[in-house]
Amino acid sequence: MEAYSDPVALITGASRGIGKALAVHLARSGFKVALAARTLEDGEQREHSSTVKASDTSPLPGSLAATAALVEEEGGVAMPIFLDITDRATLGPAVTRVQEKWGRIDVLVNNARYVGPGHMDRFLDTPFELLDEHLEGNVMAPVILARLVLPGMIQRGRGCVITITSRAGIANPPAPAGEGGWGLGYALSKGAVCRLVGIIDVEHRQDGIRAFNLNPGTIRTERMAQDMKAFGFDADAGASPDLIGAAAAWLATSKDADALRGQWVEGQALCDEHGLLP
Repeated sequence: MEAYSDPVALITGASRGIGKALAVHLARSGFKVALAARTLEDGEQREHSSTVKASDTSPLPGSLAATAALVEEEGGVAMPIFLDITDRATLGPAVTRVQEKWGRIDVLVNNARYVGPGHMDRFLDTPFELLDEHLEGNVMAPVILARLVLPGMIQRGRGCVITITSRAGIANPPAPAGEGGWGLGYALSKGAVCRLVGIIDVEHRQDGIRAFNLNPGTIRTERMAQDMKAFGFDADAGASPDLIGAAAAWLATSKDADALRGQWVEGQALCDEHGLLP
């Protein structure tokens, strides 16, 4: 185990989009960053169609190797780790690897979400097993990861858990899935996981744990640009992922964030309020 010198953050879904921005901004704030996702190298192929009606295994831009390179270009330290939020067998080994190498995890950011069919299918067209996949990846994986890292945080008397949430979990879609709205699996799972933060806050605030739901709003990501136009989304209308990276770094490091413990935080508004980006 390396001697501890800097705080450590574990970020899921760190191969692209918001996860990549989270890694860069937390590294800028002095964290060693453990980067967890499925895509280790550029060009890997796996299913990322949002509907049961068609398959799409074309490579998505981004990888853990690319994110690690960005972090290291800025003088940060990164550790890429394979983790699949729909496969519980990968969660424990990922946490153990970070703890064995760096001795601790000070910040957990549950950013990854299920990517695959059922996301943009309507209720009557969505197989029950795909609802199970949404719940496994978007709810149970964050719950399990939080259970794995909290004991160490409590022992040290401090720690931070951030869940990247979505308004889809608390509001009706503006249109049916496929026409600018979203499917039940996404809404159901995001609605469930947003309760994790409140429970952690009520039970472990006195242990020095800070927990936040961070809502990104509409963000321009690689997958939005490649996949979502066909489902009624304007990929160019969103904000930069850097806003959410900066917001998460502020929540993880600022004493002023104590006032927001256990709450739902609008990431873009937080950036504006505190002038976190030029």
